Amino acid sequence: MTPDDDDALLDSDSDSDSAAFDDGDSPERLPRGLTLRALVPNAITSGALCCGLTGIRFAIAGDFRSAVLAVIVAGMLDGIDGRVARAMKAQSRFGAELDSLADAISFGVAPALILYLWSLQEVPRFGWFAALALAVCCALRLARFNARIDTEDQPHKSAGFLTGVPAPVGAGLAMMPLYLWIASDRPEFRHPAGVAVWTAVIAFLMISNIATLSWASLRPRRSVRLELILVFGLVFAAMLTEPWLTLVGICVFYIALIPLGVARYARVRRQRADARAATAAHV
Repeated sequence: MTPDDDDALLDSDSDSDSAAFDDGDSPERLPRGLTLRALVPNAITSGALCCGLTGIRFAIAGDFRSAVLAVIVAGMLDGIDGRVARAMKAQSRFGAELDSLADAISFGVAPALILYLWSLQEVPRFGWFAALALAVCCALRLARFNARIDTEDQPHKSAGFLTGVPAPVGAGLAMMPLYLWIASDRPEFRHPAGVAVWTAVIAFLMISNIATLSWASLRPRRSVRLELILVFGLVFAAMLTEPWLTLVGICVFYIALIPLGVARYARVRRQRADARAATAAHV
């Protein structure tokens, strides 16, 4: 599940108890366990965690292409575990906590170490602090989300927006210089100073209070929905033929949407303020 996409809360304890018989006639209750239904979304979350850790292993071996792909697979699994949990009615606090721990490693620690081993280690002091910033900011973002789960007053969420850049998206954005380097093999994309600055900027965006667009806030007009289906199909085909340049394009597109999200949320705030003023005037 993804806390930044509001997919938190997985799993549930079993609703039924088992019974064992002592001497053939005395029933004895056994401790409750997780049902198979509840294990499925947790298994997906565990798979995402293992993918993130495997990405670190590939980076240590110098296979940065596989390292990036491992983090991307972790993001894909993270995007479906929450939906699976809701579809199977297997949501619980346990799942939310497991998801946050997995996200902190897969989208905080793993990308930070991959970038450090790829480029930032050439300037170990400055580069290590940039990697730390990415990992720590990811953990802080997830902790902030967990702290607000039961809070009713969440202006961004109530308007269909997210607060800051989601953890999986932040991990993908942070590795954009790596995509460019793999696609072009140009050494300037591996320059440690530039990578460090870029990593620090993405880390800041993850813990910022700016409103970013969520799936709930994207409501395309009916007149363009067929065109959007075509675009998604073409993007999928591009991922198969030119994956690294396609990832760069997706990152650039998302970054271009950030000012749009800020502007749309500012309009929502003005509308809410006007509504409150009108209500107060009628009282």
